[in-house]
Amino acid sequence: MEILDVVNEAGIPIGETVSRDKAHREGIRHRTAHVWIVRETEGGYEILLQKRSEEKESFPGLYDTSSAGHIPAGDEPLESALRELEEELGIAAAPEELSFAGTFRIRYEKEFHGKPFRDNEVTSVYVYSRPVDAASLRLQESEVSEVRWFGLREVAEEIRSSRARFCVPSDGLAVLSEYLARRERGLTGGQQSIPCAAGVAAEPGPCARGNAAGAEGAGK
Repeated sequence: MEILDVVNEAGIPIGETVSRDKAHREGIRHRTAHVWIVRETEGGYEILLQKRSEEKESFPGLYDTSSAGHIPAGDEPLESALRELEEELGIAAAPEELSFAGTFRIRYEKEFHGKPFRDNEVTSVYVYSRPVDAASLRLQESEVSEVRWFGLREVAEEIRSSRARFCVPSDGLAVLSEYLARRERGLTGGQQSIPCAAGVAAEPGPCARGNAAGAEGAGK
């Protein structure tokens, strides 16, 4: 059984824990960590997205954030981000290779496989910009069926009108886009920053971006 910390609106544990199943059944607030794998091209940026296994409890068969997962009770966001990146894609990154981009909220209610699913997350976002050969990645078959590069702009435009292919969270994509814009202006470096201590971002950018009510996106 996967046990998670119950957290406040800023993503700070409040000293209580909950099982993952109960959190999703009752909509109890918990934490996740997302990693976006990004490469620069002549036309802008591309993001590596994973296609979720058909067996996933939410959004099966849709393209999602590069790597993502729930943060177990007692763990830190960066620790979980590194672990999920290696487990799902086989990328053994060093802590300094992940750049903290910000946080956002995911909150929605849907039905999957005939059962209600109530998600309520505070999500920490990291960016990985090292070269990645998608064809050589070691995928976790129970979680990921394939990976594919997409233009960041293409995905952002498509999800405004259709969710037929992508379940990437729109607010998470906005955090990534804002981070890349800051990086282009030289306002952020490659170091990992501490996310949202006491609700305050350690570098310029979004922290606790408000209640993204209805914003879809899989936290895994």
